[in-house]
Amino acid sequence: MFSADKNDDSVNEFWAEFEAATGETVLARSMGKYISGWDEYHEPLWGLTVATSGGFRFHHFPKEATIFGIARTASGRKPPKEKTFFIPKETIISAELVREKQWWKRLLASSSPFLVICFHIDGIEKKVIIEVDHNAVAVTDALNGG
Repeated sequence: MFSADKNDDSVNEFWAEFEAATGETVLARSMGKYISGWDEYHEPLWGLTVATSGGFRFHHFPKEATIFGIARTASGRKPPKEKTFFIPKETIISAELVREKQWWKRLLASSSPFLVICFHIDGIEKKVIIEVDHNAVAVTDALNGG
């Protein structure tokens, strides 16, 4: 549904709604797995990585198996919440796509690159790391003003 390569109406509608909700223009997007660096989240999360006119957005959509959804509904518990974070453009120091350089490590482990975003909050430098798909070059370029 969120593929950057698909051009069907539901995808275009999703991105139009995303831009309307954020008030920002989407410059580039890809999928990724949040690894570390955002204080609120301590576990890996799959989601959208989005470079916008306002900065960087990560958006995780929760998904639960049907059996758990039925059990949750029957017990009156609330559904899992979306998890998001936003890094304003003016706080971003750098964005780098890091790929494994040693060929033997690429063979033995995941060859997906990592998007490393350095930013500052209240004078403190922080770093978010997200394992991204190969389409993330456009996200990195957009975050670096290219």
